[in-house]
Amino acid sequence: MPHDIEPRLLRAFVAVADELHFTRAAARLFVAQQALSRDIRRLEQRVGGELFARTTRQVTLTAEGARLLPYARAVLAAHDELSAACAREERPLLVDVGSKFAVAYRILTTARDAAPEQELVARYLSGLTGAAGEIVAGRLDVSFGRVAGLDPAVRARLDHLPVRYEPMAVLLPEEHRLAELPEVPLGELAGETLYAAAGNPMTVEWTDLAERLFEGRGIRVAEPFPEIEGDEEFIRVILKRGWSVLASVDFIDVPGMVLRPLVDPVPLSPVAMVWRKGLRHPGLDALRRAARELTASRGWLERPARDAWLPPDDAVAMAAGA
Repeated sequence: MPHDIEPRLLRAFVAVADELHFTRAAARLFVAQQALSRDIRRLEQRVGGELFARTTRQVTLTAEGARLLPYARAVLAAHDELSAACAREERPLLVDVGSKFAVAYRILTTARDAAPEQELVARYLSGLTGAAGEIVAGRLDVSFGRVAGLDPAVRARLDHLPVRYEPMAVLLPEEHRLAELPEVPLGELAGETLYAAAGNPMTVEWTDLAERLFEGRGIRVAEPFPEIEGDEEFIRVILKRGWSVLASVDFIDVPGMVLRPLVDPVPLSPVAMVWRKGLRHPGLDALRRAARELTASRGWLERPARDAWLPPDDAVAMAAGA
């Protein structure tokens, strides 16, 4: 066995072993499928044997691949820890906060105030699914969102800290039949169609949460639409399409629309702070302190007094990070 196998080849092998599908593995690594296949062939040449059995219908590990897999995982984990340990602590920490209206932005500003010597650079990405891929690839350090909605192979490379059970809301046109209500019972939305980011590959976890909430209640998810970038473009598209929107209680102002909390039950959007396993940075420490401070002082992890709705796997994922 050669001693100088590049980590890139091992990452390609582990991704295919996790996915058992070359196209999905290539998407996870943000590389072309041809490049991924080429790296697998190179690794097979280095180890002197085939690692996968491939047919037109499926991909499976060979005995040699199954033997190599735990060692490859161990090498990559050690490599990630070494990279984190050797990284200069002065480098900026890249933090995805979604928007200036999100819980994440409050945590970021609190951390900046408490640790002004740290350079915490905000990013405004759309959805944790996309952000998690950037974190795993090393192009982003921290993000926030629903960890239970992530691919298990991606989650395995991340750490998380529960931040908030954020009550969900509905954004309605001012002339909507429910717009004058101070709160909207979920049952009143039967027969309605709500935009929940279907069609945006970066926000799969949010669409999945919406589909679970709507199931059995007669509420439909609006048809898939390409990713909408930025608040200005979001407002333009929503107003043009005339959509009502599934949202959280902290949301952007949209002219001609009103935001109403959902009740009976109160659906919760579980928000966690997420970062790459092995990451060491004083800015990350500042963010975690700020998150814990705000969570405790504002009761963000307390469930509503009235009935609440939360998928069981989300409850488990949040508890696992506590």
